[in-house]
Amino acid sequence: MSKIERLRLPENDAIFGSNKIFDLFQYSPAVSANGLVFIAGQIGLRADGTIPDDPKEQIDVAFKRIEAVLNHLGLDFTDVIELVSYHVNVGSSLADFRAVKEKYIRSDFPAWTILGIAALARPELIVEIKVVAATRKA
Repeated sequence: MSKIERLRLPENDAIFGSNKIFDLFQYSPAVSANGLVFIAGQIGLRADGTIPDDPKEQIDVAFKRIEAVLNHLGLDFTDVIELVSYHVNVGSSLADFRAVKEKYIRSDFPAWTILGIAALARPELIVEIKVVAATRKA
């Protein structure tokens, strides 16, 4: 039987601020099972609850949130095996997304699925990113 572990962030986390959003909507930022880590979709939401107007900055904040979750688990972007990006307007956001993505994922490329969608949880959001990573534990 596999052991399932749910990540609980520190309440003073520099990137997330707290677990308030996870508690409110009743989900975990990441769940580990069978050597895999499933990271919930991350958006460009700052710790203070604001969303950047600049598309590149919004995408960067989403990647920083993923990086923070990976770091809490002792992982980094080289452990990511799958990336799924959801774009409200894929035509206008893909070039910015690729430019920001290249800052975080430089080698050991994951599988990547790009999806165009009608909307996200808040109207000012342009992208959401979810990833699956492999743990380093045997």
